[in-house]
Amino acid sequence: RVWASARTRFSTEMAARRLKPLFDRVLVQRAEVIQKIGSVYIPETAQSKLSEGTVVSTGPGGRTQTGETVKMSLKEGDKVLLPEYGGDKVEIDSVEYTLYREGEILGILDTK
Repeated sequence: RVWASARTRFSTEMAARRLKPLFDRVLVQRAEVIQKIGSVYIPETAQSKLSEGTVVSTGPGGRTQTGETVKMSLKEGDKVLLPEYGGDKVEIDSVEYTLYREGEILGILDTK
């Protein structure tokens, strides 16, 4: 299990290096759906799409009408609340990510 999490972390870091979003875009990896609890499998019909994820990388920020860059309020590693629909799906090294605009992200989850 430790190896699997290390592999996921490595693949996430590689994606962050390979795809740098532009402007106010945010690359997010959605949290995985729990398919099994102990020895009990949860049927697909009972599984819901999780509405949270982790920010993998961010762009430099949006632009004002005068051309000034507006700093992003999100940073890599933030746990965020995502909308049910929206975003552009991107697949890198067989791992699915979603690109959102910063304004589409509903909130930052406090992990403390």
